[in-house]
Amino acid sequence: MVAKLIDGRAVARKVRGEYKLRVDQLLSQGVRPGLAVILVGDDAASQVYVRNKIRACDEIGIHSQTIRFASDTPQSQLIDTIQALNADPSIHGILVQLPLPKGFEMGRVLETISQDKDVDGFHLYNVGGLITGSTVFPPCTPYGVQKLLESEGIPIEGQNVVVVGASNIVGKPMALMLTAKEATVCICHAKTRDLAQFTILADILVVAAGRPNLILPQMVKTGAVVIDVGINRLPDGRLVGDVDFDGVRLKASYITPVPGGVGPMTVTMLLCNTVQAAERRLLSARAG
Repeated sequence: MVAKLIDGRAVARKVRGEYKLRVDQLLSQGVRPGLAVILVGDDAASQVYVRNKIRACDEIGIHSQTIRFASDTPQSQLIDTIQALNADPSIHGILVQLPLPKGFEMGRVLETISQDKDVDGFHLYNVGGLITGSTVFPPCTPYGVQKLLESEGIPIEGQNVVVVGASNIVGKPMALMLTAKEATVCICHAKTRDLAQFTILADILVVAAGRPNLILPQMVKTGAVVIDVGINRLPDGRLVGDVDFDGVRLKASYITPVPGGVGPMTVTMLLCNTVQAAERRLLSARAG
């Protein structure tokens, strides 16, 4: 058996094409979706991510605005800027690029973003909404994983799912979203003893731990679906995931590559959330 590759780039292109049509529809009604991206400090990886997001906005016609602050900017100034963007009718989505430099309270900053403009899905309202099924904007990376599974027609209901990694950004929301789809979900993390005894039971294995080659072939059930969210740069400069790709692809039925798997979907779902925010605002304006 050789696993079928789930091509995140191809799925992302398809989804972006669908949402470009929705942007065109909004434009015909006098509304251009707008995204504000706030970058604090000079982290090199963050700058690359921001450039990718701005380029993606341009692709489908979303207006984008990048606001940059030095790492020693007072937190109060950042908060004031977010509050001004909350009140700006031309901005439908606000994203604060993480991580923030030392000295900033991430929770306080993210909670300042209006829940109606929280297109990254990190506000407490949206995180809590994952429990009740009433979230406005799902977090982008788990949302992208869900779309990848849907794109291949992979059933979720009744499946055993193991999520390796319990971060607030990927692992925990991923588990809640798949539970809502009626999967049986187990979350593993850095303190899990004998990780293999859990992963070997997974029909769908989602790995987001940030450790290269964490998942080896003997830890994967034959025919499992393997979604590798990890991205790690090796000393030789290569980008790899958390899964031993060459070995595991000989046992899995489907697998995502790194790069080119989940990564393109994360940015794409940010665009989707921004367009949906603009559509919600338009509906609200008409109703009010």
